[in-house]
Amino acid sequence: MKWIKKGLIFKPDKRFFWSKTHSMIPTPIKINERELKVFYSGRDKENRSHIGYVVFDLKNNLKIIKKSSKPILSPGNLGCFDDNGVTPSCAIKIGKKIFLYYIGWNPGSTVRMHLFGGLAISSDNGESFSRWSRAPIIERNITDPFLNTAPFVVKVKGGYRMYYVSGHEWLHKDLPRYNIKTAFSKDGLAWQRKGKVCIDFKDSSENALARPFVIFDKGVWKMWFGYKKHFYRIGYAESHNGIDWKRKDHLANIDVSKDGFDSEMIEYASIITYKSGYAMFYNGNNYGFDGIGLAISE
Repeated sequence: MKWIKKGLIFKPDKRFFWSKTHSMIPTPIKINERELKVFYSGRDKENRSHIGYVVFDLKNNLKIIKKSSKPILSPGNLGCFDDNGVTPSCAIKIGKKIFLYYIGWNPGSTVRMHLFGGLAISSDNGESFSRWSRAPIIERNITDPFLNTAPFVVKVKGGYRMYYVSGHEWLHKDLPRYNIKTAFSKDGLAWQRKGKVCIDFKDSSENALARPFVIFDKGVWKMWFGYKKHFYRIGYAESHNGIDWKRKDHLANIDVSKDGFDSEMIEYASIITYKSGYAMFYNGNNYGFDGIGLAISE
């Protein structure tokens, strides 16, 4: 796919206490043939993330129909894995409910932060959510002793497959290295993990592989993800079975701009079918500080 950038399509609404800066990690789900709901996280004055949404009109050039004035999910109870912020990573319909998989933020001591994947569930088309558990759905285990976060879930034969960000090591207190692994579940709730890496580092200078977004398109599994040495770029990979992947970053066909909100970094791509092609929502400099960008496939 080749992409034509359309610029910022949504900016933080500073009137709201939870949206002073950032619209981080756009996470779309189609509510019906007209309404596309995109979850994202804004930050309050204390830099804590809360999840809200914006609704775009699929029949009218992605014009904004509605946006949440209140967050649909805020930081968890003190001491929980998400007590310092929540950020969406995947929205999927399971039965009549929307499962919102998210990133829980928690400050560390020997390391800068702890990140784990959580789950909240909605019964009203994403207008409100309740945590499935105050504990993470992917915690540390024998194969994943560091951070485990940014879950992205797809329906497969016999259940659900998750792609998630897994900590590989900490180079120092402020710099983790993490790649992308896969897990399986029969119900989208309890996950089996065996440490299977699906997207790995190119070389020792690459330190982050972030937020996978996966679709099944024309008989091929396709994944977009962020990769970083110093500043994020959008990577791309393909698979015939959804488990074994080959990186083809050159086929991402989108990069930073010469100036503007995405002139330094570009990351967190999400892809939807749109008209006769595709639309990509993404973030730019400083992890989506200015808002959400849009690109349309040629």
